[in-house]
Amino acid sequence: MTDGAPPAPLAGIQVLELSKILAGPYVSQALSDLGADVVKIEHPQGGDPTRRWGPPFNGTDATYNLAVNRNKRSLTLDLTTEDGQEVADRLLHRSDVVIDNFRPGSSLARLYHGPTLVERYPRLVALHISAYGEAGPLRDEPGYDMVVQAAAGLMSLTGEPDGPPVKAGFAFGDLGAAMWGLSGVLAALVERGRTGRGRYVSTSLYESQLAFHGSFATGYFATGQNPPRLGSGHPSLVPYQAYPTADGHLVVAVGNDAQWGSLCRALGRSDLADDPRYATNAGRVGHREEVNRQLSGEIRTRPTAHWLGLLKPEGVPVAPVRTLEEVYVCPQTEALGMIGTVDHPEVGPLEQIASPLTFDGRRPAMRSAPPTLGQHSREVLESLGYDAEQIDRILRRG
Repeated sequence: MTDGAPPAPLAGIQVLELSKILAGPYVSQALSDLGADVVKIEHPQGGDPTRRWGPPFNGTDATYNLAVNRNKRSLTLDLTTEDGQEVADRLLHRSDVVIDNFRPGSSLARLYHGPTLVERYPRLVALHISAYGEAGPLRDEPGYDMVVQAAAGLMSLTGEPDGPPVKAGFAFGDLGAAMWGLSGVLAALVERGRTGRGRYVSTSLYESQLAFHGSFATGYFATGQNPPRLGSGHPSLVPYQAYPTADGHLVVAVGNDAQWGSLCRALGRSDLADDPRYATNAGRVGHREEVNRQLSGEIRTRPTAHWLGLLKPEGVPVAPVRTLEEVYVCPQTEALGMIGTVDHPEVGPLEQIASPLTFDGRRPAMRSAPPTLGQHSREVLESLGYDAEQIDRILRRG
């Protein structure tokens, strides 16, 4: 965490989280990092399923859950009951944002249908995240991150040329949908500041991944050809991939012909710089295998640190392929203050990756640890005007 009072651009914004797993909770954590007050509703029987998505566990909850639920308050509530719906109604009346990822066609999706909520609570911004979107033959299907990575084409692009399809290392489908959902919520809040009215915002894992296709899509539309899997390689640039060194791997990312010349000079390979076949990026892409074979033969002869010391001064973009252990002790990570600590009621000090944003040079604070299941139930119900007897009755009924 940074010193001093952190900025809170969304202070005063009330968020009701009806979502679970990753995409929705990631949106609400981003909002909470920016100062919003997030109440996360969880079913009394087990809560968010990710609490059990382990090992590893830290205390009674899986680290998967602890990663995306800080700065929130947990209220256990069964939304299928009359009591639960009454409490939810009070929360919705005071909320600015509600987030759900109910499966289309489920009873809760019908009860808390976004357009209906916005009609009933006109200032509400309602975000719905689904697997495949709100139209088409797949609209009612469930889908976890990896399923949609396959369906949306990402796995066809990932992996070695002669190997099987590979998913992205982290949940790119969920996290991508979260980022688009977050941008939609923030845009709707800005619009509400002008009009006084909320919006129904929706996105999906499928749509979000298509939006990230970028140059792959435009390349396909121009040629009609499916791009091949290239491992760590780039379809439009060479050399631009990881190469084995004597003790690890080194990424070399040459983005122009001048950098190619610098690379060749640093390697002592003026023959490659002078070869007209490789003089332009288009030529190098056309001779990808030959270029990579030549570079691999050189780079594998020395340790990674040798090449970093040689190539960086020449302006060649390079980096070691680091493990997470190496990343978290890296001086760059430390200088940025990207790892903070919050006190968890069960496990004590809990390290977390901080928000990647800064405001006036300061990073948003980690105000509180991810909550235990139902940790704030009584506190939230009291804030809604329930007396002690009513709270006891609601909690006793679940």
